[in-house]
Amino acid sequence: MRICMVSDFFYPSIGGVEEHVYNLSQMLLSLGHKIVVLTHAYGDCSGIRYVTHGLKVYYLPIKVCYNQCILPTAVCNVPMLRAVLLRERVEVVHGHSAFSALAHEALMVGSLLGLKTVFTDHSLFGFADLSAALTNNLLEVNLSMVNHAICVSHIGKENTVLRARVAKHRVSVIPNAVDTALFTPDVSQRPSNETINIVVASRLVYRKGIDLLAGVIPRFKNTHNVNFIIVGDGPKRDLLEEIREKTNMQDRVEILGAVDHVKVRDVLVRGHIFVNTSLTEAYCMAIVEAASCGLQVVSTSVGGIPEVLPKSLILLAEPDIDAIHSAILVAIDRHQKSISSMMRIPAPNGHIPSQTDRRGKRRQRKSNPSTPGSVSCSTPADESSQIEPVLCPYKCNELVETLYNWEDVALRTVRVYDRVLQERAFTTSELVYAVYQHGSWFLVFFVVAHFLVRLLDHWRPRSRVEVAQDVSRQPS
Repeated sequence: MRICMVSDFFYPSIGGVEEHVYNLSQMLLSLGHKIVVLTHAYGDCSGIRYVTHGLKVYYLPIKVCYNQCILPTAVCNVPMLRAVLLRERVEVVHGHSAFSALAHEALMVGSLLGLKTVFTDHSLFGFADLSAALTNNLLEVNLSMVNHAICVSHIGKENTVLRARVAKHRVSVIPNAVDTALFTPDVSQRPSNETINIVVASRLVYRKGIDLLAGVIPRFKNTHNVNFIIVGDGPKRDLLEEIREKTNMQDRVEILGAVDHVKVRDVLVRGHIFVNTSLTEAYCMAIVEAASCGLQVVSTSVGGIPEVLPKSLILLAEPDIDAIHSAILVAIDRHQKSISSMMRIPAPNGHIPSQTDRRGKRRQRKSNPSTPGSVSCSTPADESSQIEPVLCPYKCNELVETLYNWEDVALRTVRVYDRVLQERAFTTSELVYAVYQHGSWFLVFFVVAHFLVRLLDHWRPRSRVEVAQDVSRQPS
């Protein structure tokens, strides 16, 4: 099977969509499929590049308009997209992210060429503000030309069905995954004294709830054994630096800025608790990576987050400063109780047990097979019976591995490809009617793109398009 992944977001840019596209492509390659990636140029990174395991990436010479996305012209890039899809003999065009204008254009061109199309939605959108309304309208038009859609969570599927008015049977749920072999625990990197590190890894923007985080940090001003490590960059970084200065916590709030994804694990293993304050989230890869590294996860209960991790790995709180603060206090108490239960003699300084101490913990888990349950985080935990010890970090890694792995994601995605390949291609009249029904204003652009494709078919027939040679993969 020959698949083309298309998105404005790909390496060297860092993010959840970029990681998803890369890891899914790598796994599909290992299953014997031919994969190419289409994205726009990133500075000097342009042209055709080969990355790990021979993954072929087209960095198209298209200017970026806003937030790493190209200008959505709908027609200007038709010749280039047609040439790549025909040159690579693509069977399935797979677009990623509702924010990606390049993905929407490639899906339209793929439909006009008679190819099968699949779209993966990685985000949640509202219905009230202007930007969401415009994005929803554009998504509604594009999904009318797509064979099948994929969402990363069940709440994401409901959101996509409502805002894009697409039939439920045309939408599947396939979650993200994490490389648990990369995100492994290392308790030796944690502080050996009673200090507790709270890690935050996120883009520092409004929808990630950084304003909530800025309200939580001052609550720990007088708790001198609690430090914060913040990874990420964005317009809200100035707010966090201002809060750090006002509370005189310069030595306890470490803001690292943007960090390469390969180095994120090195930061996570330094922490005991991971905090996510997102206001909206379809899936949230960060909490899965943190759980895989053995951290307790405290997160706002928004979007698809409640269905991502089991209750033994996450504490959920309402998107409110008081609720998040209470949840962190519960996590701290659970951590301290866990330390005491793992040691033969309770240690007042709260140091992390050594490698040999974990053997005793394994024996303890065998004698007590119950797992920690959920903790209500709307109010502080008053009773000690509500505070249960956390799972062993290595047990957390094993549990995440059983829940989310890229092989399972790839196999489920292949089943979607097989399904759409058995469907007949849309006729031109069907596409015109679908576009007209969902957005008559877009029909002008679609008709122009249609005639442009037909003109290119006459000027440079498909039989004259030079076919790209496949590079044989070297065994890993």
